[in-house]
Amino acid sequence: MLALAAGAKERAVPGMAYESAVADAMAVAAQRSDLRVMRVAGESMKPFFAEDAVIVVKPIDAARLRVGMIAVYVNRFGEKVAHRVEAPVEGGWQVKGYNNGRADTTVVNGNNLLGVVYATFQAAGRRAEIASAGLPAIETVYAAPAR
Repeated sequence: MLALAAGAKERAVPGMAYESAVADAMAVAAQRSDLRVMRVAGESMKPFFAEDAVIVVKPIDAARLRVGMIAVYVNRFGEKVAHRVEAPVEGGWQVKGYNNGRADTTVVNGNNLLGVVYATFQAAGRRAEIASAGLPAIETVYAAPAR
């Protein structure tokens, strides 16, 4: 996890073109067969993720999760979510978006964990550019209000 100097504020770095972010993420993911590329939608993880950030997700055993990691999991509504691991709880881990007032209602465990964020590419482009750029379709993961 990134360490910040005292008094420094965490913020998203200005992004590259969406097309470049996807290409770079795909290049990283091509290095290992178990990595997957996803696009972030939502604002609950700002400034850690900007809207349309492209992430590379690495599978991990739930027993290896630690506070501060960004877990990607499937919530009880069937949505893929990327939120910060907050604390161990009965049955797994509590997670929460940076901008959410409360933790998610779904506990993250070995049954719903997809992995952790391995790499992040902040994208300056918008999804509207995807069709004209001829980019491959990638999964969406939500950084959204707690549900």
